[in-house]
Amino acid sequence: MAQTQKPIRWWPLFVILGFAILGIIVIWIIEAGHRQDKVFWITMVVILTTLLGVLWLLGFSRLRWRIKLIAVAIVALCVFLSTNLFQFKGFSGDLIPIFEWRWHQETTSFRQNTDETSIPQISTTDYPQYLGQHRNGVVTDIQLNLDWDTHPPKLVWRQSIGAGWSGFAVVGNSAITQEQEDDWEKVVCYELGTGEIKWSHRDQARYDSPPAGLGPRATPTILGNRVYTVGSTGILNCLDFETGEQLWTTHIFEENGAEPPPWGVSISPLVFGELVIVSAGGAVAYHRETGEIVWTGYRTRSGYSSPFVATLLGTEQIIIFNKGLITAHEPLTGKLLWKQPWSERYAECVAQPVPLPDDKLLVSTGYGVGAKLYQISRNPTGEFNVSVVWETVYLKAKFTNIIYHENYLYGLDDGIFVCVNPVDGKRQWKRGRYGHGQTLLISDVLLVLTESGEIVLVEPDPQGHIEHARFAALNGLTWNTPALAGHYLLVRNDREAACYQLPVINTNKDTNAK
Repeated sequence: MAQTQKPIRWWPLFVILGFAILGIIVIWIIEAGHRQDKVFWITMVVILTTLLGVLWLLGFSRLRWRIKLIAVAIVALCVFLSTNLFQFKGFSGDLIPIFEWRWHQETTSFRQNTDETSIPQISTTDYPQYLGQHRNGVVTDIQLNLDWDTHPPKLVWRQSIGAGWSGFAVVGNSAITQEQEDDWEKVVCYELGTGEIKWSHRDQARYDSPPAGLGPRATPTILGNRVYTVGSTGILNCLDFETGEQLWTTHIFEENGAEPPPWGVSISPLVFGELVIVSAGGAVAYHRETGEIVWTGYRTRSGYSSPFVATLLGTEQIIIFNKGLITAHEPLTGKLLWKQPWSERYAECVAQPVPLPDDKLLVSTGYGVGAKLYQISRNPTGEFNVSVVWETVYLKAKFTNIIYHENYLYGLDDGIFVCVNPVDGKRQWKRGRYGHGQTLLISDVLLVLTESGEIVLVEPDPQGHIEHARFAALNGLTWNTPALAGHYLLVRNDREAACYQLPVINTNKDTNAK
């Protein structure tokens, strides 16, 4: 008598899939943790589900071995095709792996016109450093035309660029950034109006580590006839603005006996008077003409934010958001004015603190930590005191900066745009999934460069999220900060850069091409 084939045992597979779906739903809707944790645990669920599915197939399904072998062969073929058709390109800000076709073509260079007459002559609307003239991401000299259907942005040039997460600094017709070429870090000066290279300087240095990526990440600072840059391993350069000639150089971490942050150095140098200030195991000030150390501040571990100047309680001070600590220093001597501990959990600080009226300071971090508003005051002996006004988990700035405009805060909360009331820290609204991008305030409108490379105009309205216009400016993962010189918008990522002429209603100063 022929042996009867037992029926296929489907119920274990249904149980596995059921628990997997339930687990993903619970992970995604639960309020605890942050998006990166959720992505990690969902990935673990998918991997475990796959392994259990294979175990069911081979050991518990009761399928014929011929069918089992065919299924395994199909899986192996899919893996083979995937590895040969796609290439791994890193991680998004939410730690989602990014893959693209292996035959993905690099950016084709585009230049609108390379005639000398087309080069814009920028007068006073330079963008000489990280986040603009005041390091706050605010540009006040122009007013954009928001009707991009009728008056769309005009592409001036677009071309491939070396890897890196540096932004552009712009003075006159020179746009300067940092990028990677093989084992060399380069500081490259482009013509703003054409994209042609004017000069480049290079140092033998290389940082490359997933998920942080390859290349330098700090934005240059321009003052007078000098350009100051910090590379991804800690090389501080002073270069001639016109030629790129190296005037002096040092390695800030080696010189100060400090450890660089593990995900690459992203500290854009601050020029204050005769000083160039960075963080290398705490604040360090160099003489901007000679490169000699002028003062060394409170010693601590360096983070990823850049130093900036703020006036609190009538006192000008240099503030640095280091790893697990916020410090304020007297600018000329480096004397510690006050310090405030920050969360050691996920203390990889990138977002810039934001000074607010009435001697307050907003500080925020991603990875589920959130934001705190500090009140700076003095005690009876005249020393600075720091107290917490409020704290919230509804404003988690990871890569981006937060904008303060007309008594409200705007920024990306773990990749979703939010408006927060600074009086009590309550969220007004949350909408607009732009990823871990960057934000500028241009007079009375917010320009968001999304993580996917789109430009979006958002109304700074506490009553609700209003999106005016958008267009695709770049392809691929985009973490770099944009720069706006006059109405020329410079954007880049780790593979391409572009210059767009934005439509303008009027200008307070002469920013048009002459």
